[in-house]
Amino acid sequence: MLKDYLSRIQDTINKGDAREESYYSHLDSLIKEFAIENGIKKIDVTILPKKTEAGNPDFRVWDGKNHITGYIEAKDPSVDNLDRIEESEQLTRYRSTFPNLILTNFYEFRLYRDGELVRKVTIGRQRIAQKLKTAPPVENEKEFNDLLGTFFSFSLPQVRSAKALAQELAKRTRFLRDEVVSIELAEEGRIGKRDIMGFYEAFRKYLIGTLTERSFADL
Repeated sequence: MLKDYLSRIQDTINKGDAREESYYSHLDSLIKEFAIENGIKKIDVTILPKKTEAGNPDFRVWDGKNHITGYIEAKDPSVDNLDRIEESEQLTRYRSTFPNLILTNFYEFRLYRDGELVRKVTIGRQRIAQKLKTAPPVENEKEFNDLLGTFFSFSLPQVRSAKALAQELAKRTRFLRDEVVSIELAEEGRIGKRDIMGFYEAFRKYLIGTLTERSFADL
């Protein structure tokens, strides 16, 4: 699986005209192949999903209906320092919003749970691919499988106190605001639908005259 993946990545690199998006289909295939080989059902991958207020991660892994497993942010294979990316404003925002997130440059993979780095693995030497123009040998295949297995095993944590409950609900209500309410408000405003927009206008007319769409989404 990984050998074929690295070979496909290399073929795209060697063409010499690829953009970051040119590699997305290879990662998409890898994720789906892993799911099939490990008996993980009802998995779909959306490349460049609709934008959230937290930003626009490159991949959403979900069941195609309503259960979201997590997100993946990919950087061009030429990016050799994910430490710098990890601390960027974009990744800090993503890590605080998305509880199950992978950052990758297609060779190194980093998994974050609730903003914290929990696993990191490199499956091939980027320098070999860039300098020698040949697919690097596969490394750390077991560790990579463990990382993806952990990614797919994501579930809601147990809550044992009022404080923990409040913290977990806060994370998920921010996620709901960014992923659903704000996006749907903008979409309904564009196409003229009245579902959520109708609630917003009623709140503004009868309860809070100064209400904005952002504050309504928070509400």
